[in-house]
Amino acid sequence: MLADEVRRHCAQIAASAKHVTIDLDAPIALDGVAGLDDTLHFLEGSEEDVARYVFILDAINFGSGFFHELATTTDAITERLTAHAREHGPWTADALQHLDARQVGNTLGLEPSHRLTHLYAEALNQLGAWLPDNPIGATADDLARRLTQMPFFADHGFYKRAQITANDLQLAGVADFPDIDRLTIFADNLVPQVLRLDGVLIYDDALAHAVDEQLELPAGGEFERELRATAVHACEQLAAKAQVPPRTLDNWLWNRGQHPPYSERPAHITKTVFY
Repeated sequence: MLADEVRRHCAQIAASAKHVTIDLDAPIALDGVAGLDDTLHFLEGSEEDVARYVFILDAINFGSGFFHELATTTDAITERLTAHAREHGPWTADALQHLDARQVGNTLGLEPSHRLTHLYAEALNQLGAWLPDNPIGATADDLARRLTQMPFFADHGFYKRAQITANDLQLAGVADFPDIDRLTIFADNLVPQVLRLDGVLIYDDALAHAVDEQLELPAGGEFERELRATAVHACEQLAAKAQVPPRTLDNWLWNRGQHPPYSERPAHITKTVFY
């Protein structure tokens, strides 16, 4: 299973990590809020429309490293995408293939000339070309593997967005995957930040300085790989302790990160199409 490949990859990195250590005895609260917000997300349409909306949402579920330049947030972009879906319906596969940066920028409230807007347009074009008639499939693993045919989902070793798409379809009520609870957490920049502030991840001085000073961490670099991998590896063990699937723990931590004190501290900055 693709998720097991992620587990092995992250365990190997965590075992030899130089800049991050894991403290599983830290007093972290193993509870929280999970699921999709039916106000923020378009969940009231037909199953076909809701599924297509989720694929579109997760096709552009990246770019946090650029958000400070655009003065936007994940929720702000989601609100605009949801409003568009409610007024016009989610873009069809054909429409997705013909979107340009101007249309995407106008819809999402982003500067059309910005690099991220062009990346979003490219991602949506890729989705339109990929999107089959029956895209969901029978298992989360099958879907995640098929999604990695698109370059922006080919996040080797982590497969964050391929996995989260399967989870979001399940949460939206348009999929019922028998293997859904085998997914790992969805390795990004926010979950490591929450784990750091809760004492589970301990950064060395060099990494702490880079994160706190908002220095860009190159995608695939040692700092960035260790942050994502140790978060996945730690959460495997925390989820077992809490007796919940890692995907549920991920929701708890991500939603916790939207509020103080977590939202008052900077997460690491990486400019990537993978989260």
